[in-house]
Amino acid sequence: MKKATSKRFLGRRFKVLGFILLLFLVWLFIAPFLAKGLIVEKPLEKADAILVLGGSHTYIERTQKAAELFKKGIAPRIFLTDDGEQAGWSKIEQRNPPFVELARNSLIANGVGAENIEILARTVSGTIYEARILAEKAKSENLSSVLIVTSAYHTRRAFSTFQKIFAENNQTTQLGIVAPPTGIQTPPPYRWWLSRFGWQIVAGEYVKSVGYWVYY
Repeated sequence: MKKATSKRFLGRRFKVLGFILLLFLVWLFIAPFLAKGLIVEKPLEKADAILVLGGSHTYIERTQKAAELFKKGIAPRIFLTDDGEQAGWSKIEQRNPPFVELARNSLIANGVGAENIEILARTVSGTIYEARILAEKAKSENLSSVLIVTSAYHTRRAFSTFQKIFAENNQTTQLGIVAPPTGIQTPPPYRWWLSRFGWQIVAGEYVKSVGYWVYY
């Protein structure tokens, strides 16, 4: 009797472990597609300006990409948005420098002239506000095209948001969007789920996308 009970118990354990292993293998297959599903690209050969979206901790990869495009002659100007966030304490400067300032310095360090950089007015607290500010800027300066630069997993929501705002304002400005490759400051699609930051920017992006769909 005891042997039969023990066998049934071991059998159930093996079934549970097998089921968990199966779920894990399915997740390994699905996880990269979840990340890649957030990525879109629409490059432009030429643009009136490049807009670098505020990204706080991911400003390095975004500004490097923007500087690369600038030096290729894609656009003569680079706009920065200010998300109002501050970096950690700088012993050299004895303050917490704003990320937008670090982004500007990064552009200059990567070969962009200070005269070619403009920080757009007003602090923004989300992608939709960045879109509204750009719409105002494009209208006031009659910009015919703008290339947006952001991190890869932010591209789908960002592009749809900008398209929506420009359509609502009946603006014909051509919009493009590109991103730096993953692996610089954001994890690659196949291992984003192995870090808390990966969950923040991939899983969190799906949550934000639903929120934008509901509220905007």
